[in-house]
Amino acid sequence: MKIPKRIQPLVDDGLIDDVTSRLMSGKEADIYVVLCDSEIRCAKVYKEASKRNFKKSTQYTEGRKVKNSRRARAMEKGSKFGRQEQEKLWQSAEVDALYTLASAGVRVPETFGCVDGVLLMELISDGEGGVAPRLSDIEMTEAEALEDHATVIQDIVRMLCVDIVHGDLSEFNVLVDQYGPVIIDLPQAVNAASNNNAKVMLERDVDNMRRYFGAFAPSLLHSHYGKEMWELYEKGELKPDTVLTGRFQESTKKANVGSVMEHIQAAFDEEQERQERLRENEDLG
Repeated sequence: MKIPKRIQPLVDDGLIDDVTSRLMSGKEADIYVVLCDSEIRCAKVYKEASKRNFKKSTQYTEGRKVKNSRRARAMEKGSKFGRQEQEKLWQSAEVDALYTLASAGVRVPETFGCVDGVLLMELISDGEGGVAPRLSDIEMTEAEALEDHATVIQDIVRMLCVDIVHGDLSEFNVLVDQYGPVIIDLPQAVNAASNNNAKVMLERDVDNMRRYFGAFAPSLLHSHYGKEMWELYEKGELKPDTVLTGRFQESTKKANVGSVMEHIQAAFDEEQERQERLRENEDLG
């Protein structure tokens, strides 16, 4: 296929030999299958902010630190330079998260660097030479659902132990290879220790997994892993190998109505985006 303009500089520099196909087009990036020497990898080409369909991005960037004070001021003012730096920060967030999570034992794609808004990554395969399917495309038995759900929950625990919340986790952001689930798509990942929206996002991520796997294993529908792990995290008691029960006793304290409404709105937005992705999948099909 014709080499996309954004990927051409990496071809010129010898980082990519050829582009074989476009794998998918998402709300924040286009994914291509590429050849690098004898290896098949994927190239994630981030879309510009004006073309990126990611709602409420400010909720995700809250708490992200910029060491250079000049860059920080420019980003606050929204100047052209500031917008460029904001884009770099958005892209580097995924690279940083992938490296951190891989070191923490979370199953994520291996990364090979990010150049000018193009992230080179491992192509997750199905073990038979094809691209691994997304979780949304998988049918499973109850036993398989329970096993894969437990794997994803433990990975979410490991993520939280290094202060990372995915923030947009759903059946569309998990691939399944011959070894099990692999978590992908992390440019919106938030710092659990510095982002005030982290708790709501974590519970939404876990609820999405509960809903999806619960369709195959109904016993999961009554679990509360998100609330349980966040309580342990706040107490400093959450460890990478913590075994959760899925049970949680709600506090009897008066609820924060504003926070509850934000959670409801976030859940509504999430469902709207999920329906949009389902329609996109049908169109691609």
